[in-house]
Amino acid sequence: MQFLQNPLDLNLANLHMPTPRWTDILEILIIAFLFYRILVWARSTRLWSMLKGIVIIILFIVFAVLFDMTTILWIVRNVFSIAVIAMVVILQPELRKALEGLGKRRFISSMLPFDLRQTGERFSDKTIDEIVRACLEMASVRTGALIVLEQEISLTDIERTGIEIDAVVTSELLINIFEHNTPLHDGAVVVRGNRVTAATCYLPLSERTDIGKEMGTRHRAGFGISEATDALTIIISEETGAISVTYGGEMERGLNAERLRERLRAVQNKTEQGENKNQKGKGIFSLSPRRAREKGGRS
Repeated sequence: MQFLQNPLDLNLANLHMPTPRWTDILEILIIAFLFYRILVWARSTRLWSMLKGIVIIILFIVFAVLFDMTTILWIVRNVFSIAVIAMVVILQPELRKALEGLGKRRFISSMLPFDLRQTGERFSDKTIDEIVRACLEMASVRTGALIVLEQEISLTDIERTGIEIDAVVTSELLINIFEHNTPLHDGAVVVRGNRVTAATCYLPLSERTDIGKEMGTRHRAGFGISEATDALTIIISEETGAISVTYGGEMERGLNAERLRERLRAVQNKTEQGENKNQKGKGIFSLSPRRAREKGGRS
């Protein structure tokens, strides 16, 4: 241990505490916040399991450094660059979703004194009534359904996986599409504005590990599209008839007619005129994880 003690004593003798500046404190807070957010994001991805393996490898490397195992250190130096590239390839889906999520938050536009987003109404009150009516009727007879409402991010790629419809949104149309044993019932329906644009569309499935086992493919698809885009998705369980909504990577379950109508109005982006004046100040759609847990149950 003597060969370790001498360098340690030398470093302690030269140790001095620099005078911290306010920028240093700010830098520490920013790094701590970013590190925390990365850990929170990684907790629900495959990266969390890989981090445990990485920690073990780091401990092994430290052990090799302490005992001067030159061959192992040579291997580590030569493999390190390849390992970094392999990590990026393996985690490509998670990194892509993380960057897409960062882009959807619109940090710059939120700090500007004016709004760069579209201010036009996305769909009418009649469309809301038709969707709510269809969802209630399908839920009462336990007809499974998956309805995706496009917001600012285009769902053209999703539409290409299905069959083009291009029809006005009506409760009868939605009910007929999702009726059992019909050609269009399997998959998701995409709604843009006041029109159904496509049916039998395939949605990306979420790879989150914290989704309950009681949730089926529809709910995992609802999570997946909400993580990749800003779309609002309505899910009706075929097992229980429960109505759920996903948005921004969160889910609220067990909605009734009034609650579903609230959620649709929150993303309607209606102008503050006429009967909509009482909607002023509601802001954008927000799903509470706590409320989602309280609304839990089999779906």
